[in-house]
Amino acid sequence: MVRTNHRLLTIETGKTILAGQTVSYTVKRSFRARYIRLEVCRETGLTVVIPRSCKLRELPQVLWRKRHWILRSLARYGNVPSAGREMKSGDIIPYLDRELEVVEQRGVGKADTADLAENRLVVSLKSAGSKLGLVVEWWYRQQAEKLIRKRADELCARMGVAYARLSIRGARTRWGSCSQKGNLSFNWKLMMVPESVIDYVVIHELAHLKEMNHSARFWQLVARQCPAWLDCRRWLRNNQARLAARLPG
Repeated sequence: MVRTNHRLLTIETGKTILAGQTVSYTVKRSFRARYIRLEVCRETGLTVVIPRSCKLRELPQVLWRKRHWILRSLARYGNVPSAGREMKSGDIIPYLDRELEVVEQRGVGKADTADLAENRLVVSLKSAGSKLGLVVEWWYRQQAEKLIRKRADELCARMGVAYARLSIRGARTRWGSCSQKGNLSFNWKLMMVPESVIDYVVIHELAHLKEMNHSARFWQLVARQCPAWLDCRRWLRNNQARLAARLPG
C-alpha cells in the first residue's frame, strides 16, 4: 500500500549488493526534492528520497557511488549488513588491490586448503563439517604473516628501528599497535586493503618505536616515509564500515 507522509510517497523497497554486503532500502518520492537524498537511521535503515523526475533505474549507480558512506552510516548504528552470515561459494572478497571470487570444493584432499588462482580463491574442504569462512580467514592470516612481516623488516632497515616481536591478530577496532616493549601487532584484515595503505599502517607502528605518542615529531617521521599518509588514513576511515565486520563465518 502506498503511504503519504509530508509529501513523501513510499513507492518501493529493495536490496542491493555494496562491497559484498546486502543492503535493504526503502525508496520514497518527494514532490519538493530537487536531488536524490540518502538517509540512514537506527529504526528504518537506509531510505532513498528521490525527486519526481528521477527514474528508478538510476538508483543502483547512485547507491554504488555512495557505498562507503552508506556502509559507514549503517555501521554507526550497529547495523552492518550481512555481518555474521555464512560464506558461500561465489562470494566476492577484497584482497589487496583487487577482488577475489570464492570457489568452494568439498570432499577434495586430506586437509582444508585455500589456493589463489588469478582472481579466484579456490577453497578445498575435506569434510562436510569444515567451515568455508574459517578456512578463508586462515588463508588471510597466512598471507598477512608473510606480507606484513616482509614489509616491516624492509621498513625497519630503512627507518633505523627494530621491533621485538610481530604478531597477526583479529582486533575489531585497531589496524595495528606497538607496545612499550617494542612488540608489534597487526590486524589480518589489512589483507583487504591496498598495499600502499598496509605500508602506511606498518610505518605508523614503526614510528612509535621512536615516538610513543602522536606528537608533531611522530607525524613528521610518518610523513618522511609515507608522504601520502593523509590519503591512506582517509581511505581507512572511509572503508571502516566495510572492513570492520568480520568475514562471514
